[in-house]
Amino acid sequence: MITELKASALSPADAAIRHVIPAGEPWMGTVKAGQTLRIFDLKGNQAVDTLFFAAADAREAYSAQLTIQHQAAVYLSTGSDLVSNLGRVMLTVTADTCGRHDTLGGACSAESNSFRYPADRRYMHACRNSFLKALREWDGGSMTKRHIPPNINFFMNVPVTPDGGLTFEDGVSAPGKYVEMIARMDVVCLISNCPQLNNPCNAYDPTPVEILIWN
Repeated sequence: MITELKASALSPADAAIRHVIPAGEPWMGTVKAGQTLRIFDLKGNQAVDTLFFAAADAREAYSAQLTIQHQAAVYLSTGSDLVSNLGRVMLTVTADTCGRHDTLGGACSAESNSFRYPADRRYMHACRNSFLKALREWDGGSMTKRHIPPNINFFMNVPVTPDGGLTFEDGVSAPGKYVEMIARMDVVCLISNCPQLNNPCNAYDPTPVEILIWN
């Protein structure tokens, strides 16, 4: 995929919603068709694990497999469509000042922490825990862990090795970088602002990010 850096013409002063997600915390909210969502990396190299669900029926959700197939590329940038498990375009990336976002690395969890790191890391907070926390608080807990598919890792650098493996490397973002996307349908956005301390995805220092939504 050829990276296309593109700045946005939208002004933060005109955003209808602005919300700072603290380091390691989740956020969940609705983005209506035609609205634009920006994820803003305030301090740089912060991995933002993200999922999207159709607001009308959460059984329709972002699909990593169909998104990769649709664009014949494993990274997201300007022009990328985010496709659902029903083959519909949910959002389109309209601006990107970072240049590459991961679709393969998945979310950290207690299980992956125990497999990849020393045993005492198992119980460290992880993105899957954040997803579950947000789901329990959303719409009376109507969504459960069964609704969680593989996620996008905005700003995260996960190169594919020549033998088909994955490595977790230093991030490619920096303070003030952002990715912006327009919703093609009403969607529910679920974010875990990654708390991972054990690999370079957050430069070993999780930091806040900001969400902005324009009408």
